[in-house]
Amino acid sequence: MSPLTSSADAAPAIAPSPTRTSSGAVTGGPGVRRRRRPDPVRPDGGVAAELQPIIDRMFGRLGKRLPLNVRFWDDSQLPAGDPAAPTVIVRAPEALTHVLRKPGELGISRPWVLGLIDLDGAIEDALRRGQDARGLRFTTRDKLDALRAAVKIGALRPAPLPEAEAKVRGRRHEADRDAESVQYHYDISNAFYRMVLGPSLVYSCAYWDGSDDDTLEQAQERKLDLICRKLRLRAGERLLDVGCGWGSLVLHAAQHYGVQAVGITASKEQAVLARERVRDAGLEDRIEIRVQDYRAVTDGPFDKIASVGMYEHVGERALPTYARQLHDLLRPGGMLLNHGITRLHDGKQRQASFTDRYVFPDGELHRVAVVADVLESAGFEVRDVESLREHYARTLRAWSRNLAEQHDQVLAEVGFQRERVWRLYMASAAVLFDVGHISIVQTLAVKPGAPHGLPATREQWLGGGG
Repeated sequence: MSPLTSSADAAPAIAPSPTRTSSGAVTGGPGVRRRRRPDPVRPDGGVAAELQPIIDRMFGRLGKRLPLNVRFWDDSQLPAGDPAAPTVIVRAPEALTHVLRKPGELGISRPWVLGLIDLDGAIEDALRRGQDARGLRFTTRDKLDALRAAVKIGALRPAPLPEAEAKVRGRRHEADRDAESVQYHYDISNAFYRMVLGPSLVYSCAYWDGSDDDTLEQAQERKLDLICRKLRLRAGERLLDVGCGWGSLVLHAAQHYGVQAVGITASKEQAVLARERVRDAGLEDRIEIRVQDYRAVTDGPFDKIASVGMYEHVGERALPTYARQLHDLLRPGGMLLNHGITRLHDGKQRQASFTDRYVFPDGELHRVAVVADVLESAGFEVRDVESLREHYARTLRAWSRNLAEQHDQVLAEVGFQRERVWRLYMASAAVLFDVGHISIVQTLAVKPGAPHGLPATREQWLGGGG
């Protein structure tokens, strides 16, 4: 049994963790290069004693104590303020090399992906407690003291980057680079996404009914139907799905609402499976799947457009282009439903983050007010905004359970590093949705110039009346 647990239950053993032999060789975890070098001379009190004054000073400035226990490769330990807190296990000096090289989120996530850091305890508990480190500053004095300590404990040494780290090229948010970023995330393996997402293959938050016995599949179908009802889809209408994934929304819309649908994606792997699903459903005459950038669509007008989990890839600089393009593709009176993750705070977004390097390269989150302003500036009238924040936290935990329950198959399909990326990504995202740092919002907008057909009340609208 691995010491690292999922958000609810203990996860199965992940793989042999990196260990250090008597000769100093790092062995074990895949992705960790073996090298022979002597162990550093142990200082009195071990590694922890060298780092304790620096840690105490940094957290003292916040009026806090270390939120997690930390145990090092020499068995010395930094105690948390709460002894019951999970324990971070630092398995080799190279882990600290990464932290010193890139202090902050990236410096911690790189050794995690490599298996140089593990956890004894529940991962969500650790991430929640880790929120106490927000606002932590690494001053010049801290850096100098950390370098002196690193020399003593042997943590100034080569430390290779994980192979799973993204390396996209070109100008940020140009079409070619956007396609490369999308493919980095979505072209991992269709089989992997089936394992994590389940048979629905819906990669966005589900819509739960609040009961304990609601299943992921039921909640995902309910979400697909919610989108169709918000758009008031009617038989024979043309629907464009921007960022169609594996085709789940266009399949639902064609099967249950009789639309003619076009789904576009920048992922070739997604398109292959989406077309296969369309063919198996016998809907090739009503659904077309394209590998196409949204800026290249020219065959409007469409009656309705859905964009689900797509605008996060667009980037703030390109948001006006995105909104104008969708506006131009709609007929007067047509509707757009934009479903995407938002952030609930101002401030510059970091490009050297775990998510940017291992999950969504170039992904950007925006405040709801920014999304509404961009849509209105493009000529839309915003009619409805709904937050589904709590729904996404529950969805992520369902995906995390799928990952844990099919752990061996996931490892065989995508390897050691990708499994660790996804374990950390889904657990951390669930915590961020829970505490309200991020949200997920559906925004319905209409293009003026003709009647939109929305009923007088929200009950009539979502109930199908009017």
